[in-house]
Amino acid sequence: MNSKRVVVTGLGLVTPVGIGKDIFWSNLLQGKSGISEVTNFDATEYDTKIAGEVKNFVVTDFVNKKEARRMDPFVHFALAASQLAIDDSRLDISQQDATRVGVVIGTGVGGMQTFESQYTTLSNKGPNRVSPFMIPMMIANMAAGHISIQFGAKGPNTTIINACASSTNAVGEAFEVIKRGDADIMITGGTEACVTPMAFAGFCAMKAMSTRNSEPEKASRPFELNRDGFVMGEGAAILILESEESALNRGADIYAEVLGYGCTADGFHITAPAEDGEGAVRSMKMALNNAGLTPGRLDYINAHGTSTKLNDNSESAAIKTIFSGNKELLVSSTKSMMGHLLGAAGAAELAVLALVIQNSKIPPTINYEEPDPLCDFHDFVPNVMREKIVNYAMSNSFGFGGHNASVVFGKYNI
Repeated sequence: MNSKRVVVTGLGLVTPVGIGKDIFWSNLLQGKSGISEVTNFDATEYDTKIAGEVKNFVVTDFVNKKEARRMDPFVHFALAASQLAIDDSRLDISQQDATRVGVVIGTGVGGMQTFESQYTTLSNKGPNRVSPFMIPMMIANMAAGHISIQFGAKGPNTTIINACASSTNAVGEAFEVIKRGDADIMITGGTEACVTPMAFAGFCAMKAMSTRNSEPEKASRPFELNRDGFVMGEGAAILILESEESALNRGADIYAEVLGYGCTADGFHITAPAEDGEGAVRSMKMALNNAGLTPGRLDYINAHGTSTKLNDNSESAAIKTIFSGNKELLVSSTKSMMGHLLGAAGAAELAVLALVIQNSKIPPTINYEEPDPLCDFHDFVPNVMREKIVNYAMSNSFGFGGHNASVVFGKYNI
C-alpha cells in the first residue's frame, strides 16, 4: 500500500508569548519574551522565582464553567488550543467521518495541579474530602479524552508521555497514523500546566532552572556562554494534520507538508544527554532519511535549545556532526522567549516550523550576548529575526530518560 502524504492545515497556540497563532508569531518575530515573575503561587522561598506563564487566559472562552471545574488546567489549555487549531483549519468534524478523525496528545506530567491540591485536601481534611473527580482530572490521557469528547473525534486516540519529547513524538505518531491510512485527520500536539509548587520544588532541587530572577526576560539564553538553566513554561500547542487528499477535498489552506520523523533513545542517563549527542544524531538522521533528504538540503532547525549547559553542548555537537558542511543552515531556539513548555514544547516549536515555511521568516534566539566556545555552530540567529526562504526545516526535542525525537516539515508543492 502506498503511504499517504500528510499536511498541516491548522495551528492552535496557548503560550507565554501569546494566545492564538497571530499574536504568538508576531511576538516571536519581534523577540518578545513571555517570561516573568511567577504568579501561579508564592515563589518567595524558591531559588527560581520566574516562569513562562500563560497570560490573560479565560477558560470559559473555550469550556463551560461547570465542565471547567472538573478539569485540570492542562486540559483547559489543550481544549483551548484544539479549538483554535480547528477554527484555523476551518474543520467541521460533523461534516467528516468522525471515525477517521483521531487525537494524539503529548504531556510530560498530566494533572499536576490537581494532584497537589487534592493531596493537600487529603492531608488537611482526610480521605472523605478528596474530590470524586480527582482521578479523571489528574490522569495524563484526559487531554486526549476531552478533545475527543468535545469535538467528536472518534478515530485513533492516544497519549504520549516522553518527558520533554512528548509532543514531538505525538505529532510524529499522528503523522504515521495518517501515512499508513488509519485516519484522515489528526488533532495532535501537547499540553502542560506544571508551574506549580511541587513541580517547581523538584526542578529547583535538581538545580536545573535559571536563577536569574532579577532579569526574567533575559533568563533563557540558549547556546549562550552565561546561561544558567532552563525557564519553565506552560501552555498548549495543537496542529491539525491531514492527508493531502482530505485537505484538498475540503479546500483547506496548507501550511507545510510533514516529511519525516525520527525517534531514538540515548540509553545513557536518566537526566543528562550523551555528551556527543549520539542519540540526537541518530534521531535527526532518521527524520532526514524518512524525509528523503540529505543534510545539505535542510534550511532551518528549531533547536531543543533549553538554556542548560549540558543540553545545549550536546545538541550543538550533534548538529555539527551532521550539518558541519551546510553553511547556509540556520538554527534558533524559541525557548529563549517562551521558556520550556516541557511536554508541550515540541508541538509549539513545530507550529513555529509551519509558520517559518509559510512566511519565510525565522524567529531569533534572544539573549545571545556572548558565544559559548562549546556551542560553536556558525549561526544561532542571534537576537533579531532573519528573512530566509525555507523549503525544509526540522525541530528537535530531547527528554529526561534519554528520549529523542525529530520531525521534518517541508514546503508543500502539489
